[in-house]
Amino acid sequence: MFIVFEGIDGTGKSTQVQTLANTLRHLGKEVITSKEPTDGPHGKRLRESAETGRLSPQEELDLFHTDRREHVEELIKPALARGAVVILDRYYFSTMAYQGIRGFDPLEIRKTNEAFAPQPDYVFVLEVPIDIALERIGYRDGQANQFEQREYLEKCHEIFSALPDQFIHRIDATQTPEQVHADILAKLP
Repeated sequence: MFIVFEGIDGTGKSTQVQTLANTLRHLGKEVITSKEPTDGPHGKRLRESAETGRLSPQEELDLFHTDRREHVEELIKPALARGAVVILDRYYFSTMAYQGIRGFDPLEIRKTNEAFAPQPDYVFVLEVPIDIALERIGYRDGQANQFEQREYLEKCHEIFSALPDQFIHRIDATQTPEQVHADILAKLP
């Protein structure tokens, strides 16, 4: 099973990734958790650029694709092939949203990624109002980077909201973490 958590910054994705992983491990499943951008060289460069000065839109998009290709080949596909549950904190849907607001067509980004990246079984888009997300981001690190600005978050939210697929589930993340987790478990087999 391949599960992805998406949503704007400040929705609680990292918390829910770990909570779900722990629950599934207690059920005896092998669970692999990861995130994008990864901790590899391309992912590190992307995270550094968010703090020190954005790369050009094309450089950034190319790095996301390169980072994801390595992630798919080195971690995601091998884990799924052996029957593990893979849970990601962000995937190509975030690239659609965050690069979409930099002028790229989100549908083209999706098409490019789905040519090499497996489609998840479940995508949970955690949703909170922008004001709550900004408040949570402020508590997290005291200073928002460019990805965490109101205008960016509003546009990203619009792109996430437009995803039409049956495997995408929107979750009210204004609830307690326990309630959010219960809503997620209710969607899984």
